[in-house]
Amino acid sequence: MNNSFGKILRVTIFGASHSEELGVMLDGVPSGVSLRAEDFIHDLDRRRPQSRGETPRCEADEPIVEGVDVEGITTGERVTIKFRNSNIKSGDYSHLVSHPRPSHADLTQRVKYGSEYNLAGGGMASGRMTVALVAAGVVAKKLLTNYRFDTSLKSVGRATDESDFEQVMADARAAGDSIGGVVECRVSGVERSLGEPFFDSVESTIAHLVFSIPGVKGIEFGDGFEGAMRCGSERNDKIVDAQGTTLTNNEGGVNGGISNGNDIVLRVAIKPTPSIAQAQPTYNFEHDAIEELRIGGRHDACIARRAMVVVEAMVAFALADLRLQLYGNA
Repeated sequence: MNNSFGKILRVTIFGASHSEELGVMLDGVPSGVSLRAEDFIHDLDRRRPQSRGETPRCEADEPIVEGVDVEGITTGERVTIKFRNSNIKSGDYSHLVSHPRPSHADLTQRVKYGSEYNLAGGGMASGRMTVALVAAGVVAKKLLTNYRFDTSLKSVGRATDESDFEQVMADARAAGDSIGGVVECRVSGVERSLGEPFFDSVESTIAHLVFSIPGVKGIEFGDGFEGAMRCGSERNDKIVDAQGTTLTNNEGGVNGGISNGNDIVLRVAIKPTPSIAQAQPTYNFEHDAIEELRIGGRHDACIARRAMVVVEAMVAFALADLRLQLYGNA
């Protein structure tokens, strides 16, 4: 099982939704970075359930930071951030081994990893694992001190007015259903020359990490799919000075895989969560028949709001690794 990513700054995720602990191991973190447990609080709080349409499961999410000296300063050695799991109800998931959830990873994980794989809570495919991704992003942002991140929720279901989002999520929960959403992440202060053409482009590196987030089904940069419906004459980012400043930013800050100095702008599609309270007719492997599935358990009716900080974390991690490739530890 390959759970690692990165060239210079490398992340390895471990644990599962209902394991004793989960977290990330980070290799390539430069020495001299201040890294204390309190540094994680703000972003971890952004990920916590807050709205009426979000899960009632609540974990302490107190980070245990290893690989720093007594003053909380990185030494250049591996940094590990762990989280304990305590609020678990594994019995809620036992029936899903033979009766897997539609559009979830219950079946694909079981086929790939065998009957001994622990599917409780969704295993490694659970949204619970995103607490570890957020922690990795906190460390990455420590290496991007001149970058500014602005991450927002653009839509929830069909609603595009922020004042409607919470009610739309609450309505979905009341109906025993779920809805998706679109998250936008904008990063300013990004210098030119990050990334390479083709396989290590800014877009491909960010997309690889963003698609590691459970529930992500799409990503676009700049004007994205809308740009495909426009003519080049109206869409091209015209250069207006010797510094390469452009009149518009339809490319989302990237040309030919390389950052151009404009804001990096991307939007991410988050699907409706598969775990819903409504009964669903789906195949039962034990009985060799399509039967009504009632999932039970504690689940979000919409994960889009909580996903904002996770998207931001993975964008930050991608940019931090690309920046280290360009400059080293300078």
